[in-house]
Amino acid sequence: MKVTYLKDAEPRPRRVAVGTFDGVHLGHREVIRGNDTVLTFEPHPLAVVKPDALPKLISSYEIKRDLIAGLGVEELVVIQFDEAFSKKPAEQFIEEVLVQTLQATHVSVGENFTFGQKARGTPQMLASRTEFDTRVVPLVEVHGETVSSSHIRGLVAAGEVKEASDFLGGPFLFQGEVIHGDKRGRELGFPTANIAPAGELAVPGHGVYAAWAHGHPAAVNVGVRPTFQSGRGLLIEAYLLDFDGDLYGEQLRVAFVERLRGEKRFESVDDLVAQMELDVQRAREICSATVFRR
Repeated sequence: MKVTYLKDAEPRPRRVAVGTFDGVHLGHREVIRGNDTVLTFEPHPLAVVKPDALPKLISSYEIKRDLIAGLGVEELVVIQFDEAFSKKPAEQFIEEVLVQTLQATHVSVGENFTFGQKARGTPQMLASRTEFDTRVVPLVEVHGETVSSSHIRGLVAAGEVKEASDFLGGPFLFQGEVIHGDKRGRELGFPTANIAPAGELAVPGHGVYAAWAHGHPAAVNVGVRPTFQSGRGLLIEAYLLDFDGDLYGEQLRVAFVERLRGEKRFESVDDLVAQMELDVQRAREICSATVFRR
C-alpha cells in the first residue's frame, strides 16, 4: 500500500473512503470496502479542535496504517490535520480535497461522519454533489450492539479484549518501544519485554493476558505490579514463550487475545512465581487454539 500526504497526492480518479478510522473496526471496514483509497486524518481532529475531549486512541497511527493495508487498499492519503485545516469550510473540503486533489469518482463515509469547520459537513452534503457518487454506510451491529470506537474503548479498558475483538474484526493491538525495567521478571525466571504506554493510547485494564508478541505466544501483565514497591507507573510486561533474545529499543506489537485474571498482590514471591507458571501454561493453551490475525 502506498502512503501519501495529501499535499503530495498525484492526480488520478479514485474511489475514496473518508474517516478517522480509529481502531479500523468492523464498521470502518464496511466503509472502506470496495474503495482503492482511504483518506484519513493525523493527528485525530479532536487533538487539535478540542484536546480535552480527545478519547484514548484504540490504535496508534502505525497500527491503523497496517490494518488498512491489510484490507487490500491501494493508497492511504493522510491529511496533516492542524488548526488551519480545521478552519476549512465543508464546501471547501469537498471542492479542494475530494474533487480537485483526489479526483474522487466515488466517496464512502459512515452515516455519523462529519467534516469541515465546526463539523458542519454531513453525508447528506456529500450526497448532494454531482461530481462523484456517495455511499453512506449505516452503523454495523454485532451481538445486538452498535460497533463504535467508544464501545470498543470501554471493553478494552475493562479488560474484555476477547469481546473487543468481535467488534474490531481481530485482536486489540498495542505497540510501543521496549524499555529497560528493573529486571525483576528475569530474576524470577520470566524475563519480560517492557513497554511504558503512551498516555494518549487505550490500554487494557490491569490484569494478565494471553497474547501474541513478536510472533510468539506471550503472557502479558498490564499494571503496576502490586507485589513489589517499584515506584514505577503503568507498564505492559510481555513474557514471550520460547523466545531468547534482546528486544531493547525495538518496537514491539502485542496482540491481546484473552484476559486470564486480574492483577493482585501476592503474600510471597513463591506464590507469585507459582501463579505465573499457571498463567504461562494457560496463555500457551489459549494461543495454540487461536489463529493470529495482525
